[in-house]
Amino acid sequence: MKKILTACALTLAAALPATAQEGRHVVTILTAAEPQTQLMAMVLTLNAVQQGATAQILLCGPAGDIGLADAPETATAGQPPRDASPQGLMRMMMADHNVTAEVCAIYLPGIGADASVLLDGVTPAAPDAAAGAILADNSVVMSF
Repeated sequence: MKKILTACALTLAAALPATAQEGRHVVTILTAAEPQTQLMAMVLTLNAVQQGATAQILLCGPAGDIGLADAPETATAGQPPRDASPQGLMRMMMADHNVTAEVCAIYLPGIGADASVLLDGVTPAAPDAAAGAILADNSVVMSF
């Protein structure tokens, strides 16, 4: 019996890394104002994508500023250890990995602006579509 359990455990352990990301979709919900938290959310999203997941980023509250064409320095300044910025990493994922980035539907009305202030490729989120992505069986939600 011990041999059977050991064999099952080894088989499962060997299979998990290969299938953990297959078909997975990561929804990163970012609300934090702190640049380090914002950057770490981007780093973890990038790592998930590099492991085979698809991803979308939902920027809400103070983190919505990352999606602005004229973003504050907190979103664009490089941080240690690799001098990366939250916005820079997000833009790279959008360009190189087909990651979508959206601001929460209430973000733009909250700052008194329209979509013209957003980076190219960043769009206002549709609440029904965002909820659908969050609830999908293959989704993993990360919230910061």
